[in-house]
Amino acid sequence: MTTPHEGHNWVELVATVLLALATVATAWSGYQSTRWNGEQAKAAARANALRIASTKAAGLANTQTEIDVATFTQWVNAYAQQQHELADFYFKRFRNEFRPAVNAWIATRPLKNQKAPLTPFAMPQYKLAAQAEAERLDARAELFAAQARRDIQRSSNYVLAVVLFASSLFFAGMSAKLASPKLRIALLAVGCVVFLVTAVWIASSPVSVTV
Repeated sequence: MTTPHEGHNWVELVATVLLALATVATAWSGYQSTRWNGEQAKAAARANALRIASTKAAGLANTQTEIDVATFTQWVNAYAQQQHELADFYFKRFRNEFRPAVNAWIATRPLKNQKAPLTPFAMPQYKLAAQAEAERLDARAELFAAQARRDIQRSSNYVLAVVLFASSLFFAGMSAKLASPKLRIALLAVGCVVFLVTAVWIASSPVSVTV
């Protein structure tokens, strides 16, 4: 039969083990929270850099489109008026990306075909490498932005784990100060349950240990 003194020692032993484990778990969770904050900052910085590059590429695409529109306006006037020499002059000055779209548009016989696209800019052949690059960079930026959001959530999860482990520390510490054996065991049981549930949950969380 267990004596009151032996029962007291048993509770103190469990409380001591819980205090030690919860202390280590709290420190580990705090470290992981800091690590994931750093990962979030790196991902956010990459996303911002890619968005800046995407904006530059989009600006280049807009400038190229403006050039295409300006030269096309001059060329189409000469083309419509059958000023072949002037039309050839402007045609030779089309950008290499724009010329295939113009050729495809001419092939639709726009002066006679009412169903022809209004301009070469509506042709599928009109493609800008700068615009494609802007879209590619923007898509990569969104991937890093999504990663940053995930890292923020992971950091928040570890912060919550710190709070929960600290709660188990509180219950373990208080259980050693109460005179009533039943209350001591009840508080210790609550602390153990909080610790175990949190430990199982946090064990499934990603870990960042890169130096």
